[in-house]
Amino acid sequence: MTKPLAHPYILGRLPLWPPPRYYTERMSIAQIWQTESSNLEDTLQLAEQIGRRLKGGEVIELISDLGGGKTSFVRGLAKGLGSNDIVHSPSFTISNQYQAGKLTLHHLDFYRLDEPGLIKDEVAEILTNPNNIVVVEWAGIIKDILPTHCLSIYIKPTGETARSLTFEYPKTLKYLIPNS
Repeated sequence: MTKPLAHPYILGRLPLWPPPRYYTERMSIAQIWQTESSNLEDTLQLAEQIGRRLKGGEVIELISDLGGGKTSFVRGLAKGLGSNDIVHSPSFTISNQYQAGKLTLHHLDFYRLDEPGLIKDEVAEILTNPNNIVVVEWAGIIKDILPTHCLSIYIKPTGETARSLTFEYPKTLKYLIPNS
């Protein structure tokens, strides 16, 4: 008589793709914080607050539909970080960088790509530098190289300029969350 096979992901033998975000053997340790923004200025101020708290080494995933305000959020992050660079959407260039003293904010957008190709290796290298902050839009195609301890920000338009923002983060990144 043969034994039933245990779930391969749990045994660590064969990873599932995509790996399940939650499974019954381990409870999620993600923290959730939600807020509302009634206009672009509110969103930029919130992002600036977070930008002032960045130390280097953080990875932020921005999740929203097209036109949801992801690049505007990065504009606020860069300003809060102290960058004087002009922030543009990397939809066509895939990657933009903004300097703020010894820190570099890398803004990546994989919307137009079906597969990452060589840029996956470049991103893996960027992630190893503690002076880099990495912000990724449409991160699905490089999810396997992103650290599990990243800040995920879900931006949902609720009006022409109003947004609902949900932050999902591990305890190690709690310092980024305003009013925490």
